[in-house]
Amino acid sequence: MYLMEENISNSDIKSAIKRTVLTQNFTPVVAGSALKNKGVQTLLDCVNTYLPNPSEVDNYAINAVTEEKVLMSSERSLANPAVGLAFKLEESPYGQLTYIRMYQGCFKRGSNMINTRTGEKQRVPRLVLMHSNETENVTAAYSGDIVAMIGATCASGDTFVDAKTPKNDIVSLESMFIPDPVISMAIKNIHHKDDDKFSKALARFVKEDPTFRSIFNPENKEIVISGMGELQLDIYAERIRREYDCEVKLGEPTVNYRETLSDAVDFSVTYKRQSGGRGQFGEGYGEIDSGGRQRRGGVRQRCHWGHDYQ
Repeated sequence: MYLMEENISNSDIKSAIKRTVLTQNFTPVVAGSALKNKGVQTLLDCVNTYLPNPSEVDNYAINAVTEEKVLMSSERSLANPAVGLAFKLEESPYGQLTYIRMYQGCFKRGSNMINTRTGEKQRVPRLVLMHSNETENVTAAYSGDIVAMIGATCASGDTFVDAKTPKNDIVSLESMFIPDPVISMAIKNIHHKDDDKFSKALARFVKEDPTFRSIFNPENKEIVISGMGELQLDIYAERIRREYDCEVKLGEPTVNYRETLSDAVDFSVTYKRQSGGRGQFGEGYGEIDSGGRQRRGGVRQRCHWGHDYQ
């Protein structure tokens, strides 16, 4: 249209953007600031305008037995077995809040479902729609819906299917790709009386956020947290202070420096001892080196010792 010098309307531009987004050839970028509430409404409008609805994309799951791809149906009905993905966990006053995206079928409150990772059978708990910090009770969740379950037992990335699904038809959805952390920082609680609260906070955040990791370094006796950026780690440190009343300190991780020999070195040792009677004398000599890569810092010695003397 541009080359033909025809007028291009806003609807033409929006349609072109959506077509290229659906084929993953174009990625819209929206600038804004959540802190100052700038561009948030524009971002939401772009999500509604350009991103696909469930009927416009093909979603696949993996059959647990044959490992073949299975096309999910976006039909909002009970005709197909229910399949949902738990993609986010959050603690709430009522227990664990599990955000689940429905890919097929329908989950009704009180019906039974199976966690395909653990094989555990659970009853579908209370279902709610989330509106910021407010909840709206619903009795069922259909394909395409994003709802929250209160009280479900699972981990982030788990797949739930209808308990009536035949064993050979059970499928698992592919969980989100989680990149490796790009930054690590040491964290410690200031007061030892808060050790329990500190441990609970870290365990909770690791469970809720798959990009956040926490490990204990036994060599340096310190806890190292890792994430996708310094801001993320600062936010979690602040949440520990605010939500658990536990004062913590962030810092750079301690690094242990190790030394080894770069080349072979000759050595000699002389031992002399006179105890008033028969004296003792000995001399040792040899070569010591790092032992090569396979020996991992091993030691080789060639020694010869002298004899006692009077």
